[in-house]
Amino acid sequence: MSDPSIHVFNHHAMATQFQVRIAGEEKHYAAQAAQAAFALTDNLESQLSRFRENSDISQVAQLAPGEQLRVSEPAFACLEIAKKMELATRGAFSITAAALITQPGQPRWSLFEEHFSVRCDKGKLEFDLGAIGKGFALDRMAEVLREWDCPAFLLVAGGSSILAGEPPLGTTGWSCGLGDDNSPRRFWLKNGSLSGSGLAVKGRHIVDSRTGEPAARTNRAWALSPTAAESDALSTAAMVLDEANVSNVLLSLNDSSVWLHDGREWKQFGGRKRIGEAQPRSNAAEENHRQRATFP
Repeated sequence: MSDPSIHVFNHHAMATQFQVRIAGEEKHYAAQAAQAAFALTDNLESQLSRFRENSDISQVAQLAPGEQLRVSEPAFACLEIAKKMELATRGAFSITAAALITQPGQPRWSLFEEHFSVRCDKGKLEFDLGAIGKGFALDRMAEVLREWDCPAFLLVAGGSSILAGEPPLGTTGWSCGLGDDNSPRRFWLKNGSLSGSGLAVKGRHIVDSRTGEPAARTNRAWALSPTAAESDALSTAAMVLDEANVSNVLLSLNDSSVWLHDGREWKQFGGRKRIGEAQPRSNAAEENHRQRATFP
């Protein structure tokens, strides 16, 4: 039974289902805020989707080596985060990973912040933002909700990405679990993001950008980070990293954590500073008071 003061809204975009949950606001006002956030998501899809002929990402793919293109601020910001996470994960995450299927080597590219432009340095820039675009959209949706003075929210994209703002009044956080609804591994999440990556839905679609081979990990990987774009990228990287390299990567991402399942139990890597603490499962009455988010 959900709390009646938490309003739930759904919207289809980026080939998946987005959900907005807003706590502590009048329903009509919450609906207006959610629609503003969904409108932003639709606009982002028109700029970031490689399946949209006139999107920034599709136009970037037409660049020859040495050519440069000015893109929209959101597209540039998303590419900046992608570049940052590629460096942080030592290449385990890359938006050009799928390009190795059609090209003999990794394409190379540069960003120029002063005029929001992208330059093709080598190859064809076949960017695929599938592993970061939905998280980036959640981060921008959160900005919209805060502008509407709706700080207590939970945003979900496709069952694999979640971003929490402030918790509902009188609660510790939004209850989120790793795996199914009965998962013993749960968090009271606030002001942070939890993302999962795996092969169950799309098969072996995650490619190791360092080798061009499909991800070797068969169980899902989960990542907890301050932003949804970062947690999406990190959970994808964790699918191709061994445990030692997961630990090494997290040395430079000290606000993040990763959970890997070895077939018997969850193993945690990294800390959880400032982005919500794990808590034991509460009693049934307290659990019913919270809106729960679990991923298949």
